[in-house]
Amino acid sequence: IVVCSFGYYKDQEKALSDFGEAYKTMSVNYIGAVSLLNLVAAEFQKRKTGSIIAISSVAGIRGRQMNFLYGSAKAGLTTYLSGLRNRLFKDKVSVTTILLGPVYTKMSEGHNLMPYITAKPEVAAEKIVKAGLAHKDEVYILWQWKWIMLIIRLIPEFIFKRLKPF
Repeated sequence: IVVCSFGYYKDQEKALSDFGEAYKTMSVNYIGAVSLLNLVAAEFQKRKTGSIIAISSVAGIRGRQMNFLYGSAKAGLTTYLSGLRNRLFKDKVSVTTILLGPVYTKMSEGHNLMPYITAKPEVAAEKIVKAGLAHKDEVYILWQWKWIMLIIRLIPEFIFKRLKPF
């Protein structure tokens, strides 16, 4: 079992004006994870067994003005994991995508978090392990996010782009 957890999100405004910050956001959240997972996947494919649990984000489901750079990297990771899951299925390797919302961690310090939809680290960890051991495909750690993101996906773009940041 390999648990892959890459996450970096500091300041979108800085990332929009400083390519170094943008590059760090994209490289940590996508390139770092994919470079490691390609090696793990090749080994598990040879062995014809294994389980990959990778943490992505609900931010990758739809681009929101407040975090679209981070979200785009996580969207890429989610798509990569879907393809990897498809590729490795015949080799009996499971790939679980964790669609994580905000968690009270160092990365979320300074962000305006809503307690109802923010996970405690120990709760998130327990649910991540449980989902991976059950060989789930995609899992929202807090059930609320499944419904929130369904609603957000259903909002037409011409309306969505007019909404205030949330």
